[in-house]
Amino acid sequence: MTVISPRLGSSTTWTDARLLHALEEVVERELNRHLGVTKDWMPHEYVPWSDARNFPGFFEDGEAWDKEQSKVTEIGRTALIVNLLTEDNLPSYHHEIASLFGRDGAWGTWVHRWTAEEARHGIVMRDYLLASRAVDPDKLETFRMAHMSEGFESDNRHSMLHSVAYVSFQELATRISHRNTGHQSGDPVCDRMLARIATDENLHMVFYRNLLKAAFDIAPDLTMCAVRDVVVGFRMPGHGIPGFERAAAQMAIGEVYNIRIHHDDVIQPVLRFLKIMEIGGLGPEGLRAQEEVGLFMNGLDAEAAKFDEKLAARKARLAARAAKA
Repeated sequence: MTVISPRLGSSTTWTDARLLHALEEVVERELNRHLGVTKDWMPHEYVPWSDARNFPGFFEDGEAWDKEQSKVTEIGRTALIVNLLTEDNLPSYHHEIASLFGRDGAWGTWVHRWTAEEARHGIVMRDYLLASRAVDPDKLETFRMAHMSEGFESDNRHSMLHSVAYVSFQELATRISHRNTGHQSGDPVCDRMLARIATDENLHMVFYRNLLKAAFDIAPDLTMCAVRDVVVGFRMPGHGIPGFERAAAQMAIGEVYNIRIHHDDVIQPVLRFLKIMEIGGLGPEGLRAQEEVGLFMNGLDAEAAKFDEKLAARKARLAARAAKA
């Protein structure tokens, strides 16, 4: 996709290649900032190894998994499985962003660094789940094989700017999901582990969000259209996980991730940082996209209000039943 930039003159037509080159300096600056503030950490230090014991199969003394062995709540277990299976598709994510951003220069350095950091999340989560016996290991592996065998194709693979816009929101959504899962898990060890993962995800969000802001300075119309498309059609990368819809519904009710959280804690903060409704110098296409973002957010807030009412009514019913019991 190409667009004429009103800020840089009608002679400049933006393509992915031109944008990658134009943003290279910003990527290098953000990469150096990221490396200056991030802290390496050891996944094995967050795992309760003393709780671990053999599973049946190869080991004669193996003990079969039972739900009662876990310290994790039911909603915590569901969310942990979804979060881990999402992380498991890292090879596909790496392929997607390496194909879009390239493997050379600052872009390539970031792609590989991001992949290495994300890999830690999958390592520590799986080790924690197995050592603490929080999930059925056989079902977890069955789900992993099914999910990874399907691969992953991003909704935004057609455009570098759409991909940058998407991960600006998705990294924050992942941070919120991990953090809330920890709060709802019922296990302080799990909460501590997910808090550490959430710190990484927040730094990833800041990198992409700052990059997206810089894109508005050089190609405002195209960037506004990308933000509009991503906000309106947003889906988490784990949507292809077996049973995702049911798990997502449980996570919504359990207040791990729902439409109110999506509006208030994910979409709105990024849009506010970008000052999306205040951006000027837009052409007709950009102005239309800007208006559509505003209208969509109003509608999303209205939907979130309806969800809030239903959730409050459900809590009231449960409280009434508990009082009778």
